[in-house]
Amino acid sequence: EADTDVQVCPNYSVPQKTDSYFNPKMKLNRQLIFCTLAALAEERKPLECLDAFGATGIMGLQWAKHLGSAVKVTINDLNENSVTLIQENCHLNKLKVVVDSKEKEESDAILEEGEENLGNIKVTKMDANVLMHLRSFDFIHLDPFGTSVNYLDSAFRNIRNLGIVSVTSTDISSLYAKAQHVARRHYGCNIVRTEYYKELAARIVVAAVARAAARCNKGIEVLFAVALEHFVLVVVRVLRGPTSADETAKKIQYLIHCQWCEERIFQKDGNMVEENPYRQLPCNCHGSMPGKTAIELGPLWSSSLFNTGFLKRMLFESFHHGLDDIQTLIKTLIFESECTPQSQFSVHAPSNLNKQEEYGVFIKTTDDTTTDNYIAQGKRKGNETITTSAKRPKTDVSSEHPPFYYNIHRHSIKGMNMPKLKKFLCYLSQAGFRVSRTHFDPMGVRTDAPLMQFKSILLKYSTPTYTGGQSEGHVQSASEDTVADRVEMSVNDKAEASSCRR
Repeated sequence: EADTDVQVCPNYSVPQKTDSYFNPKMKLNRQLIFCTLAALAEERKPLECLDAFGATGIMGLQWAKHLGSAVKVTINDLNENSVTLIQENCHLNKLKVVVDSKEKEESDAILEEGEENLGNIKVTKMDANVLMHLRSFDFIHLDPFGTSVNYLDSAFRNIRNLGIVSVTSTDISSLYAKAQHVARRHYGCNIVRTEYYKELAARIVVAAVARAAARCNKGIEVLFAVALEHFVLVVVRVLRGPTSADETAKKIQYLIHCQWCEERIFQKDGNMVEENPYRQLPCNCHGSMPGKTAIELGPLWSSSLFNTGFLKRMLFESFHHGLDDIQTLIKTLIFESECTPQSQFSVHAPSNLNKQEEYGVFIKTTDDTTTDNYIAQGKRKGNETITTSAKRPKTDVSSEHPPFYYNIHRHSIKGMNMPKLKKFLCYLSQAGFRVSRTHFDPMGVRTDAPLMQFKSILLKYSTPTYTGGQSEGHVQSASEDTVADRVEMSVNDKAEASSCRR
């Protein structure tokens, strides 16, 4: 995979029965993390990176093989058989295994004649929590079997300022609300199955990450969050200092969810008890339906899930390293972060701007003032790391996008043909709302339009099923009368014909 060869055990596909689990379906996950690290490597070099749960070691091997001297890779695993397999895979890919600096010198001295050394990898055998408490890193990736909440505190204990923590969660049964009691046990949140359950899962994980960072006097900035069939991946940048920690903690809120129409809204800040929390919802289901219509979900992350500038840099790295599989996904994430339809995405910019266009994506150059502001938030690894203007680019500032999305099929009107999704996005945009597609749901629409407006526009451009086909556009009242008259006339004609036969 990605020009990296690994040996696996015969039962590698069963995590309960093998020491070194390898899942080919996680290739997309590995490529996303590789692009993240490649984008970070442009900010400062060299990076000290940790793959805390190596298994076969394929992820760390890809880092070292393709990024070379820009990264210092450490692969860790607690299982002795996995560590042995990782060392064999290192030699298979012409990478030297380093235990300490002394052994590095010895290994370089005994390098066989004609053998090419592509780099060095440090392989450790210890508990991930212990290793992260002992050493500091610029980049940490956590991919345990199941939930990752047991390792978050250790990850943020020694992570360097402006470093990145990526968390892969594979406990999707609890995150996708199939085992709600497990989600309450692991993440301390109440959830139900909703139409936006995948984004709900991503916000649950981000909230757990944010709380762990705040306990270590650190804040976070979410670079992107991806929830697919097999995993939930969350990547955050660490902002050092109690001020950032306080700002991060404020973004964890409860969500009010209507069980009738599935409208949702984050609760307002404040310590006072809300007299009538139903008034916060845009819908009027509580007044028209009997009993209690809404439930409280969370606590969840309430702020942005994407950083447009960082995603554009990731897209450039995916082209640079030939990772074709994830380019479509990253482009969708960029549109989603800006909440713009793909047809309105600006590729070219005015000529008077200082710009660089990389593979069809317009990326502004960095601004030193933004870099200085972020460096002032806390101590850095050292002044030598701030060597180029590529540190914390201005384009990495997050833009708020509307939370959650609506499924167009979920809100379709009975007896009506919906417009095609691409045209429906244009109709919403023409009505003055921000709108985009979402990677969470192929039929999902991310928009700042309330559900009532969403449904009214959907009804306006839907056609009755008996008009035939998927004809789209607003059905005028006159045409509706004409159709009704035609139907009535055809019914009368049939009645007359049947009476004539008799």
